[in-house]
Amino acid sequence: MKKGHRKQIKAPVFPAFFICYTGELNKFKKTTFRAKMYEQILQNLKKSAFRSKFKLKEKEKLYISEKGLETIESHAYDFIAKRIAPAVLPNDGKQTPMKGHPVFIAQHATACCCRGCINKWHKFPKNVQLTQKQQDYLVGLIMEWIKRQLQP
Repeated sequence: MKKGHRKQIKAPVFPAFFICYTGELNKFKKTTFRAKMYEQILQNLKKSAFRSKFKLKEKEKLYISEKGLETIESHAYDFIAKRIAPAVLPNDGKQTPMKGHPVFIAQHATACCCRGCINKWHKFPKNVQLTQKQQDYLVGLIMEWIKRQLQP
């Protein structure tokens, strides 16, 4: 190698959700990037016959309006932290009910219901504790889906 020349190294390719949380972007760009990322993911999920059949009914919408989005987001963080984030889940694939809470429905609609679906759709490895950033990403996606369901 000639003096003064640097060996070129290819930058590693990271999934989009990691770029979103690097802290290198200002808040506006971060928000815009996240919105575009969620838009793309939700469009892909709509193509799935199974995922696209999930919708919030009036009962769930009423529950959200009574509790407020902040409370629903708090529930989402709690469900993800307790039911999805641990590295070892004895009942993986069966831990998220199909009904009973708006977050459960959103988890199925966004493929955040079990580690198998999360691995397939979001590329997070199984059998590894989810980081806080990964949990934030999943909750953000769930909340984006819920907000879209609330639109007339």
